[in-house]
Amino acid sequence: MSVIAPWRPRTEDIPTQPGVYRFIDQAGTVVYVGKAKNLRNRVTSYFANPDRLIERTRRMVHTARSIDWTVVQTERAALQLEYAWIKQYQPEFNIRFRDDKSYPYLVVTVSEDIPRVFLSRRKDIKGAKYFGPFANSWALKDTLSTLLRAFPVRSCTQSVYRRAQRQSRPCLLGDIGKCAAPCVERVSPEEHKALAVGLAAFMDGKDDRVLDTLRYDMIQAAESLEFEKAAKLRDRIDAIETIMVKNTMVLDDAVDADIFGIATDELHAAAYVFRVRAGRIRQARGWVLDGAEPLREEELVETLLRDGFDDSLPPARVVVVPQLPDNRDVWAERLQELRVERGERGGVDIRVAKRGDLASLAETVRINARQTLQSFLSQRSTDVVARSAALAELGDALGLAEAPLRIECFDVSHLGGENPVASMVVFEDGIPRKDHYRKFALDSPRDDTEGIYEVVSRRLRRLQEGSVATEPDEAPDGPPQKSGFAYPPGLLVIDGGQPQVNAAQRALEDVGISIPVCGLAKRLEEVWLPGQDFPVILPRSSEALFLLQRVRDEAHRVAISYQRRTRKRSLKSELVDIPGVGESMANSLLKTFGSVAAIRQAECDDLQRAPGVGARLAHTIHTHLHPSTGE
Repeated sequence: MSVIAPWRPRTEDIPTQPGVYRFIDQAGTVVYVGKAKNLRNRVTSYFANPDRLIERTRRMVHTARSIDWTVVQTERAALQLEYAWIKQYQPEFNIRFRDDKSYPYLVVTVSEDIPRVFLSRRKDIKGAKYFGPFANSWALKDTLSTLLRAFPVRSCTQSVYRRAQRQSRPCLLGDIGKCAAPCVERVSPEEHKALAVGLAAFMDGKDDRVLDTLRYDMIQAAESLEFEKAAKLRDRIDAIETIMVKNTMVLDDAVDADIFGIATDELHAAAYVFRVRAGRIRQARGWVLDGAEPLREEELVETLLRDGFDDSLPPARVVVVPQLPDNRDVWAERLQELRVERGERGGVDIRVAKRGDLASLAETVRINARQTLQSFLSQRSTDVVARSAALAELGDALGLAEAPLRIECFDVSHLGGENPVASMVVFEDGIPRKDHYRKFALDSPRDDTEGIYEVVSRRLRRLQEGSVATEPDEAPDGPPQKSGFAYPPGLLVIDGGQPQVNAAQRALEDVGISIPVCGLAKRLEEVWLPGQDFPVILPRSSEALFLLQRVRDEAHRVAISYQRRTRKRSLKSELVDIPGVGESMANSLLKTFGSVAAIRQAECDDLQRAPGVGARLAHTIHTHLHPSTGE
């Protein structure tokens, strides 16, 4: 019987064929869907020693109460069934796209007798063609305004259209040439529908086909002496070419590719895509990828290939990804089938772009993915509701009497045990209070636990004293104000695991102050409490964990930056103590060799490489740094 899951199926009962498996919780809800080339090998891997499983997998298996599977003939069939089930069940532990509903689509109701074009954030109209989603609604509105010059399809609502019919008078768009005005029979329903089909074809990337048809019709109208019709067609051609120029990059017309980029931090990821057709970027879109697990690039790539084509535009002949999936051929077959379903021929080549235009575009897409991620994190950290929820959730998770409105976080930094320093950062109501930050020079502790004990003890003594002044090595960031030490924290957070948290608790007990304390261990993002054998596990997507990560990362940043600054000063001072070496010579030596350790390893001849160092000074430096050699 499995320790981690007593309900695990017997190994001999699990088939060895390809298939799809589902983890199901006590309520009968599917919490995870996965595919496997060999079901037995994949499923049994979930029931290994719990210590060998990453935290999110342990939580997923602990949440589940049963597992079922479906055998299929091929790995490709497993891929298709996995895709269908993920769409159907939206499992908690599968990676998902977020914020998709916030992006607008261009909709053409080609199935109606009098089609209509408009913008929508919903995709529930039967018989309509959807184009997008688009990243910016204002850019889409501008594009639609230009499109209506080329394809004057009606864009009004049904009530406006019927009122125009009753009054035998078109709306303003009909008067300015951005609607063919079928409401007053300026064009027949068939002619108007042809305009809608042409607009849809243009949005599908068939620029040349649409332009060739319009040019042919213009020539025919001119030869038939229908000059007014020819002039309108000419204006439509000009409008289309204007749109094409707006969307043109310096790419060959033959470039037909979907280019995906990914950006990640510890627990979040974002993706971005350029949909390039005939050398022009047709769509540019970003997502936040949400999953209940640390996000590996290989899994993210498969998620993009699975969910990144949920629009009417077929996959391109070339799909560029940051990393090739293991089952590349299976995914290529799946995307080829999708191309056929959407009216295109030809296979799909999944590749990593290493040079040329595609590589340049891939780098641009990666930058956009990074911006999408930063924007998401920034919005999340500044949202008042999210901050309040984070504090309340954190208080509940740690069993606090009230939400910790003031959080102080401590981190220790050193370089191989030398030059130890520490940082204290402060968040009030979920927002950094940089004027209350403090930095500490430590008294050479033996390890991180002693460093934490020292810095927490010093902070608590200052709290007891209620002093406004600061020690020389405890300088605040920003202008002098009332000392941040005068304000009692609601929670102490330690960058580290159980040993560091226990050290902080000893400091609290020795000083005689009672303040809640916890630690955040970076490896698995576990929250440790003093004297506890097991950590508190916060959901990966929780606002409380996100807040703790921000606090911990800020303390780490401040400690590292302070350690680097003081290290530069101590390195330079060690050289300046050498007779004949001044400030500028110390800078020259450090610039040439990079560190005092490298200077110490250099021989006299090597030292003379530094500008201004002669044979005598080189001998002096070498002798000073190697006193035991007797030189």
